Amino acid sequence: MAKVPRNFRLLEELEKGEKGLGDGTCSYGLADDDMLMHNWHATILGVPNSTHENRIYSLKIYCGKDYPSAPPEVQFVSRINLPSVHAENGRVDRQSLHCLANWKPNYTLETVLTELRREMGTVGRKLPQPLENTTYN
Repeated sequence: MAKVPRNFRLLEELEKGEKGLGDGTCSYGLADDDMLMHNWHATILGVPNSTHENRIYSLKIYCGKDYPSAPPEVQFVSRINLPSVHAENGRVDRQSLHCLANWKPNYTLETVLTELRREMGTVGRKLPQPLENTTYN
């Protein structure tokens, strides 16, 4: 399989994220006018019938120069209580989230966001959550 250049891959992801081609529960786009497409912002809608219901979570994503061969760095801006997220800074632990620990180049930003949302609806379904609208410093 031919290796798609990083920028082409990220342009495809940007187009998909901006058009909302997924199920609408996760969205993402560039955080600024970063020509190298390193800094992204994302949103995950809380899972119904859970402690996340009616919440909107904001995240920051950093795609390094080796993306998509290497996984992105993901950090929640909104405070959240999940097993894969460090409580003190909101960073997602690469070893605790399956798709990051077992990263494959065909995985996307949507893959990561969808897996985080799945964690909200399973092991994080009943975990007590920080007050709404609180953020990490």
